[in-house]
Amino acid sequence: MGTHADSSRGPVDADPVRPRIVILGGGFGGLSAAKGLRRVPADVTVIDRHNYHLFQPLLYQVATAGLSPADIAYPIRSIVGGQANTRVLLGRVTGIDREGRCVLLGDRRIPYDYLVVATGARHAYFGHDEWEAVAPGLKKIEDATDIRRRILLAFERAETTEDETQRRRLLTFVIVGGGPTGVELAGAIAELAHRALAADFRSINPREARIILVEAGARVLPAMKPTLSDNALRALEKLGVEVRLGTMVTGCDAEGVDIRHGEGDDRIASECIIWAAGVAASPAAKWLEVPADRVGRVAVEADLSLPGRPEIFVIGDTALVLGREGKPLPGIAPAAKQQGAYVAKLLRNRIAGKPTAPFRYRHRGDLATIGRKSAVVDFGWIRLKGTLAWLLWSAAHIYFLIGFRNRLFVALSWLWAYATFHRGARLITGSTS
Repeated sequence: MGTHADSSRGPVDADPVRPRIVILGGGFGGLSAAKGLRRVPADVTVIDRHNYHLFQPLLYQVATAGLSPADIAYPIRSIVGGQANTRVLLGRVTGIDREGRCVLLGDRRIPYDYLVVATGARHAYFGHDEWEAVAPGLKKIEDATDIRRRILLAFERAETTEDETQRRRLLTFVIVGGGPTGVELAGAIAELAHRALAADFRSINPREARIILVEAGARVLPAMKPTLSDNALRALEKLGVEVRLGTMVTGCDAEGVDIRHGEGDDRIASECIIWAAGVAASPAAKWLEVPADRVGRVAVEADLSLPGRPEIFVIGDTALVLGREGKPLPGIAPAAKQQGAYVAKLLRNRIAGKPTAPFRYRHRGDLATIGRKSAVVDFGWIRLKGTLAWLLWSAAHIYFLIGFRNRLFVALSWLWAYATFHRGARLITGSTS
């Protein structure tokens, strides 16, 4: 590392000392920025509360026993280990001192000249945070293994109970939210029950499990074209998933959910509820002491910098970035990666004294899978469904995994599951009480 001047010094561009670039978050946006800075004459620090990068689009596969956690995670130090100008710190951010240009990790202060905030998003329960205890979301490995435990324990407990009412409640699975995560979870749980577990029990028939997908809107996958949403709906129904459209959740407890459809109220008895209905940005707005929109995102300039603070950049799910149509960019991995790569380019140019054009997002398309060999793909210029779309979805996800080992293991796991309907990661971890 180079020798640093005091953190209160003036603009980096006029100072001969190597600038310090701090990146908060080892997700898609943060790592994209870090890798883009590998040859920059600067000292780069990546801070994350976990020591691994997580491929979140495949978390649902861990939650439904299709993959193990190590298949979709990779150590951050290994990813940037070949970058001589980059170090990794394990820590939880507690605040940002904008005037002193420091990131706070408890009592520790990490000085910066440029700051990239890429701290992602968390679950949003629309003012009902108490629901999280009984309806976990899916953002972390711990979430996925907890949901896997809940799903598998439901079948085990149904096998041992003699109470028919409790058995029906145990074999009813409710997924709240009809976006990509909800659709993929519903399809995967249906296949787990109807195929992988079908012959494993003696007192129950797993095929009788009810998988209910609750969506407040008029269709599933609302970001896609209506024709592809309709295809996804039919594919879910073919798998035996009950889809409740135009249905809001009004209550949630350990024994079920209260729902409202039109003017009518109803209740679904279930001991396994999964939340996939919404997300909220990380506390970055609070750290930066700036206003946020209703889901906690920070508005940024055209170059992704914080207004009035050209040395601070906010990207990914934490940033409110408007596209060409004036709508917020989607909170998906490709958007975060493009923003991270752009900030890296901007910093390279700024250090070299060159200008950079404003950020422009290029949407590559939308993909979602609905169980075994079925998916929908929308690239704008072409739309696909069925087996061909599933093969394309699989290839894209394997390609974007980090590390040859992860790609190989995931490809072999999917090939094995496709040929045998077996899911090898059916482990119940944690408490079974």
